[in-house]
Formats: sequence, structure tokens, C-alpha cells
Amino acid sequence: MIVAAGQFSAVPGDVGANAGTMAAMVRAADGARVVVFAELTLTGYELDLIAADPGLWVTADDARLDPLREACRAAGAAAVVNGPAPGREPGGRRPYLTSYVIGPDGSTLARYDKQHLFEGESRVFEAGAADGRFTLDGRRFALATCFDNHFPELGERAAADGCAVYLASSLYGTGDGARERATVYPAIARRSGLPVVLANHVGAAGPWTGCGRSAVWGPDGVLLAEADPAGPGLVRADIG
Repeated sequence: MIVAAGQFSAVPGDVGANAGTMAAMVRAADGARVVVFAELTLTGYELDLIAADPGLWVTADDARLDPLREACRAAGAAAVVNGPAPGREPGGRRPYLTSYVIGPDGSTLARYDKQHLFEGESRVFEAGAADGRFTLDGRRFALATCFDNHFPELGERAAADGCAVYLASSLYGTGDGARERATVYPAIARRSGLPVVLANHVGAAGPWTGCGRSAVWGPDGVLLAEADPAGPGLVRADIG
């Protein structure tokens, strides 16, 4: 199976433009069965904008995701896309930090709400309470979002739950963030025995500058492929 991660600089607060960028990347992913995108790429990592404007919250059936659904159908690929989302029950006053998995037929395969919120995220978002899973081509996939990946039990539960691949939507900046990224994800792969796919921001991302380097590691923690740190693009790898 070929997996891919896409990285780009999101347009702050423009869900339609960012969904269009991701749709183009899905179409360009050249045979990838799953394409993963970074944390909050639907809106940009713009906590103040998200807190002030519920119009930025994205539902699973949101029309702004239609270009992504069409791209997934055209490419025969699933896409993991991340943004603010209303709660599963109506009436919530704060969004969740959510990954939707759009399947190769354009349907929604899964929803995962980030469980471990980082610093200022806790003033904007509610925390999720359940692990994220979906199945494609007979393989079970685990979902995690950025700070989640600093909690080893997530990878341990994924392995115990029969998952075959670990997918991470994240934001790591330059400097310390880049160094953390280089150690956290190979360690997840080695501990869980699962291939790990990381999608990261590149360039401006709210208060951060994303360091790029989206990547795929094998189950032994060996780097299989890595994106350029300088700009947008896709990284692909065959995980067997």
C-alpha cells in the first residue's frame, strides 16, 4: 500500500481555499491509497479566528468539503483532513479539534476528536474521549493529532487494537519543534511496531512557522521518505 502526506501553508480562515488545495494534492498523490494532512489545515492554526467564528466549524457533510470528496473519488484515495468541528450532539458552545477521514467513495469513514490539547487549545476546544480508527482494504488505521503523539499509550493501544498503520496530523515549528518531530515519530513506530505517517505544516501557521518535513517511517523506526522543509509538497512511501 502506498501512503502519502501533504504539506502546505493554509490560508487563515478560508476553509474552501484550503479544501481546494488538499483536493489538488489528493489528485496528485500518484496512486496513494491514503493521504494525510496536518493539524487544522482546513482553517489554518488560527485559534482566535476559530474561537470568534463558528462559521469556521466544519461538519462531516459540509459543502466546503465537496472538492475533497470529488478528488477522493477520482483518485481512489482516502484523505485525513483536520479542522474545528461541532460536537456530535447539538448545542455545544465549543468545537472539537477533529480529523475526518473521507473515503475513496467520498463518504466519511471516521471522525476523530483530539484527546490531548496543547496549551492555548484548551481555551478554544473541547477534548475528545475516544481513540480514532478506520478500516480500508482490510487494514485498520489509527488516528492521532499532534500533542496526542507525546503520549505513548496511544500507539500502544493502536497496536493492541490490531491497527496496521498509525496516521498523525500535526504542527511542529522550526527549532525545538523540528527536533521533537525527529525523535517522537520514529519512537512511536519502534514501540508500536507500526508504520507511521506524519503530515506537518510548512511555513506560516498561526504563531508558528511549520518546519515541513512530513514523513513516513517504517515499523522499525527507519525513515522511508521525507518531504522538503522549504515548501509545499507531497511525500509518498510504499509500506507493503
